[in-house]
Parts: sequence; structure tokens; C-alpha cells
Amino acid sequence: MDGKLAVIGLGSIGSMALWQASRLTDSVTGFEAQSPAHGRSAVGGDTRLFRMIYLGNPDLYPILERSRDLWAELEAETGHDILTRCGGLSIGTADGPYIRSLLETARTNGAAHEILTRGEMGERYPQHNLRPDDIAVYDPNAGVLRTDRAVTAAVAAAQANGATVHTNTLVDSITETGDGVVITSGDKSWTFENVIVSSGGWSRRLMPDYLKAATETRRIFLTWFVARDAAQFTPDRFPIFSRIYEDRSMYGAPAVDGITVKATLDGRGAATPDPDGVPRELTTAEITETIETVSEFFPGLIPTIVRSDAFPDLFTEDRNPLVGRFSESSRIYCATGFSGGGFKNATGYGHIAACEALGKQTFEGLDFVRPERFKAS
Repeated sequence: MDGKLAVIGLGSIGSMALWQASRLTDSVTGFEAQSPAHGRSAVGGDTRLFRMIYLGNPDLYPILERSRDLWAELEAETGHDILTRCGGLSIGTADGPYIRSLLETARTNGAAHEILTRGEMGERYPQHNLRPDDIAVYDPNAGVLRTDRAVTAAVAAAQANGATVHTNTLVDSITETGDGVVITSGDKSWTFENVIVSSGGWSRRLMPDYLKAATETRRIFLTWFVARDAAQFTPDRFPIFSRIYEDRSMYGAPAVDGITVKATLDGRGAATPDPDGVPRELTTAEITETIETVSEFFPGLIPTIVRSDAFPDLFTEDRNPLVGRFSESSRIYCATGFSGGGFKNATGYGHIAACEALGKQTFEGLDFVRPERFKAS
């Protein structure tokens, strides 16, 4: 045996699983095909949104709470500023399904929130050009996460705890034996008691067939704009936002660099068979729709895309992640398939994966993320 646990893929979730596992054992090893936070992974793009108010399963809320606490712990342990707590806005039609669903989930979970009328939004956040029937739900616990800083900090913290890390080591295969899992990379091999697969868009090649059939790698693109008055879009004046109105949808983050504002179309990811071959350039249609939406939503942004990029991520059929063992008796555990929305919960899911892979219990109510939900179908 080369150790109790191996983590394959040290991106959004894998880096956090490695960090959490290193708190439980000094016999954990991480494998990364390139380097942590490399620019072609789903970690790319500088920032991700963190929010406690969301659309989805109410069982996610305890994981969000744990994630929030763990982000603070990672900051305290490493000395890095990772989560900028600037609040968050969810904007939509007052009587539309988006706002109704958000409020229903927030009230079910007891999440702190405030409803802002169009007039109140105009006074507090005039950067948004609202329609007459728009309102907003304000999340005081929301903020913006610095992705590359988070991942590199987690890996460094794990190494400080005694974890071993192999970078530029592409895992070719994983094979279960009677008492462990053999990992091969080129002409090298290692054997571990348990393995976590957390390779994002590259996970499918290491999955059983029933999970390959329920997943696909999709391309996510991001766009940035320059503000006419940068002072209006700093984190203390411009919270993260998500806005849905009929066929228009956009989310974004303040100018954490003091210059560019992230404002990106939501839900436009397209399937791509090769995570290594994701087209980085935007299509003419993507550029046109992005500029039209920004022009409508934000008069204070110059309607020219000054930066864009695209990244792969693994999506599941139901858009819920895959967190659990391949089968009840398997020594291979997966933490992947976060469908473009996993980073805010990366610490929480990393905690779950590390604990469960090492035989410890965590949360109840995780049926919605278990891989076996796809076996029956």
C-alpha cells in the first residue's frame, strides 16, 4: 500500500478533499494532470459566486452552511483572503417563477434575506437597469470567491499537513483489486486503500459505464467588461448578482481587480466531447447575445467584451453532482459532475468526500447526490 487515500484531480473539489483528508490522516496523496488551478480547468476565470439563497434541493442548505464555515477556516489556516463577503442579489419579475422559487427555498431553510423593491434597488444599487416589474432578493451572506487562490491555498495547506502531491501526472487508469485500488500513470503505479475521482470534465474516462451514460462534458464560457466609472462596481458597492427574465439570464461579480466586471450569460454551456479541446473563442452568436444583454442590464458598462474564456466541466442529467462510491462495495469514490455550480460548495463537498472515503459519516439527506440514483434508469 502506498497510502490510505488518493485524490485524482486537484481542482475545485479535489483540492478541498485533499485538504480535508490531510486533517484526518497523513497518508493521503493527490494526483494532478497539470498543476493545481491551471488555466484550462473549471477553476479558471478568477472568481465564482458564493450565496446562501439558491434554486434547488433544500437538502443543499446544510452543505452551504458547512462550506461557509470551511472557507473561513481555510482563510484562517493559510492567511489568504479567499471569500469577499459583499452580499448578493437575485433579480427577476416580482411574480415570476424565479423569485417565487428562491423565496420558497429561502423561507424553508431559514436563510437570511431581504426583498428589495424596484425603487429600493434604484437607491441602493443604481448600476442595475430594472424593468418595471422587477424586484430583488438580497442575500447578506453572499460573496465572491477567488478560485485560483482558493485551490492553491488548499493544496499548500494539505502539503503542510503531510499530504503528498504529484503534479503533471496524468492518471491513465484505476483498477480495483481485492484489497485496494491500483493507479497507473505511464510506467508508474501506486496502490491505495481508497481513491477519490474528482477530475471535473476529465472524470468520465475513469467512470463505470452507467455514469458515463448519465454525464457529459460541457463548455462554460465567461465574459468581462470595463465600467464607465469603476468606483461604482467595487465589491463594497456592487454585490454579486444573478438575474433571470424570460429568455434573458446573466450572472456576475464585482471588479475584484478594480478594473473589469464579470457579467456572463447563464445556462449557455454546450456539450463538448473532448475536455482538452474546448473552443476558447466565443462564437458570433455568443458575443451578440452577451453584448445585447449587458447593454440592457448595465448602462454603466461599456458594451465591449474586453476578456473572455471557456472551460470544461462535467454535467449530470439532473444537474445534481455525483458524490459517493461507484457501488456499495467499491473502494472508488467520486466527487464530480457539479454541472457548473460546484465551487461555492467546494469546501463542503470536499469535507464530505474526504470523510466518507476514509470511512467517517457526515451529513444525512444526501440521496440527491449519490451516484446509484442513475443505476435504475
